[in-house]
Amino acid sequence: MPSTPEQRLQELHLILPPAIAAHARLVEEKIRVLGGAGRTAELACAGENARDTGAVISYFIGDICDRDRMRVIFDRKRPEVVFHAAAYKHVPLMEENPGEAVKNNVLGTKILADLCNEIGSVERFVMISTDKAVNPTSVMGATKRIAGRYVQYLARQGKTKFITVRFGNVLGSAGSVIPLFKKQIAAGGPVTVTHPDMIRYFMTIPEASQLVLQAGAMGRRGEIFVLDMGDPVRILDLANSLIKLSGLRPNEDIKIEFTGIRPGEKLFEELCLDCEEMRPTPHPKVFVHLSDEKYAEDFLAKISEIIERADSASPDEIRAMISGLVPEYIGLTYVAPNVIQFSDRAASSQPRKNISNEEIKGRK
Repeated sequence: MPSTPEQRLQELHLILPPAIAAHARLVEEKIRVLGGAGRTAELACAGENARDTGAVISYFIGDICDRDRMRVIFDRKRPEVVFHAAAYKHVPLMEENPGEAVKNNVLGTKILADLCNEIGSVERFVMISTDKAVNPTSVMGATKRIAGRYVQYLARQGKTKFITVRFGNVLGSAGSVIPLFKKQIAAGGPVTVTHPDMIRYFMTIPEASQLVLQAGAMGRRGEIFVLDMGDPVRILDLANSLIKLSGLRPNEDIKIEFTGIRPGEKLFEELCLDCEEMRPTPHPKVFVHLSDEKYAEDFLAKISEIIERADSASPDEIRAMISGLVPEYIGLTYVAPNVIQFSDRAASSQPRKNISNEEIKGRK
């Protein structure tokens, strides 16, 4: 993996081979990608280049929360592998609209996962998760965590193999900071960064799509695969690098302004809940977390309640229900209109020490 922001940005201009041959068994199976409008999902389908291999690509429009529509598609195509990449991912917007995050990220995932168990043709269901689901401070991350817990719950029953793949930010993808920085630079600045100490994990679109397919092919049942994202990168360094790659000088030709952390954001992200449980896989950039998730007897009842009340409950009530499903969730506390108190974790710039990739790779 490129080690500097400049190298990672330059790699965006490379045209890499399509990612459909990650595993021979997957190539022969009927694959359905939900949420394929995103660039990572698009490259997981290998885009138009897949036609060169004889693969048949069909497109469907639908809402993953529309069970009847999803059932029609599943019955018609009888997929054998499902990659679930559909989600609301905009952190501040989901803080303002927590009910919508619940409906799309939790209900949508539940509908798809349940259908995979019901129709009988689906061998494996691969859920695309996010580093924001680890010790979440946002509604977006917490709802993705709930969805992940539900998928792992289903992995204990039925014929379908439910697998989760977790990774961080993808350079150049829809919603990435890169297009925003480019637009701001083209306009003459300023380039806006939320905080000088904000750090994130990054990988390129081809890396992400290929490793997702690799992990999906390796999964057996209930594993959480974590992709090797390399070292985290400061967003400020990324902004400086992009300005330099444009032939300009940071804070001379293009100003950089700090706008402050937005609701739901934290200064750092983590890739695993308990790094001590991480193990290597045959692929050097894919690690596995063999989860031993514990579920309360009322887990399914709480899932049903938060879905049923997604439209009627207040934002604070929804956050309280989220906390009941994700004990490690520490979100925002609203103490008065337009006044927001951030949790200590959201404000902290010091993530807990993660075990190194070398230590993980040395385990058996």
